[in-house]
Amino acid sequence: MNRNTNKIKTERDATNWSSDKLKELLLAVRVENEEGSCEVTEVSKMEGEASINNRKGKLIFFYEWTLKMTWTGTSKSGIKYKGNIEVPNLSDENDMDDLDISVSLCKDEPKTPLTELMKKEGAKKVRLALGDYVTSLKTEFTQGMILPTANGMNKAQASQSKAKSEKTLIAPGGSSTTPNTGVKIPTCKFTVKETFLTSPEELYRIFLNQEMVQAFTHSAAVVDGDKGGKFRLMEGNVCGEFLDLVPEEKIVMKWRYKTWPCEHYATITVNFINRSHETELKVECKGVPVSEEERTRQGWQRYYFEGIKQTFGYGARLY
Repeated sequence: MNRNTNKIKTERDATNWSSDKLKELLLAVRVENEEGSCEVTEVSKMEGEASINNRKGKLIFFYEWTLKMTWTGTSKSGIKYKGNIEVPNLSDENDMDDLDISVSLCKDEPKTPLTELMKKEGAKKVRLALGDYVTSLKTEFTQGMILPTANGMNKAQASQSKAKSEKTLIAPGGSSTTPNTGVKIPTCKFTVKETFLTSPEELYRIFLNQEMVQAFTHSAAVVDGDKGGKFRLMEGNVCGEFLDLVPEEKIVMKWRYKTWPCEHYATITVNFINRSHETELKVECKGVPVSEEERTRQGWQRYYFEGIKQTFGYGARLY
């Protein structure tokens, strides 16, 4: 496919890195059941390209691959079988759920139940491995690349607006609330929404993966992405705990700014709503101090929504 790169200022070729990463992940695919075991033993065809473009402070990811693999099955009695796996459309233009993964047994091989094992469980593992590749492309490979600042400006612009940014949102000391242990404070609830050009699966993963969180917040973070796991973002100015996790559907967390009254947390419910080739993010905020409503709204809009779009390229369709 012919990509138009006339307006792209900075491009980084990820093809060689991607080839190595794809082989590493795919050759680790292995499944087994009572009939025996199967594993990917060779990546026999890998045609395509990958690159990252920094366009006006936004990272845009391009990748397009045609893959063919060999799988080997071993029955409980020790009989070996061989087959093929084909993936013709691994691309930034296709959702991971829409990926075609074709599993077959070689023509000269006798029929075996292991073929069904690879078609069902093996294909799932291959899809997960390819999803991990995309995640790694957007985290590991971008390490050391010049990323936009949290508000999308370059360093010079950010420096000029430093005074303003320190007065708002997540900057240390930016809250007008004074901590008071044991004092009941008035709170409010509100909902903010945003649409992302990606799948619920991909967007859900971003919130729980420490490297991806560090990428879109442009700062150090600690994220334990399990139920009951704690998180600290943006140099400790935001912290909380994951209360409930429903994969690809919902994340419930207790969440606070460091400058809120001691031990006061809001309850944030992040809903991932599948809208065909888009995902609507519906964020329900309860228990937010009334004096902090606007700051919290703007914080989610700027540091979460805009940060994710700018870092991972989920904000605009490319034709």
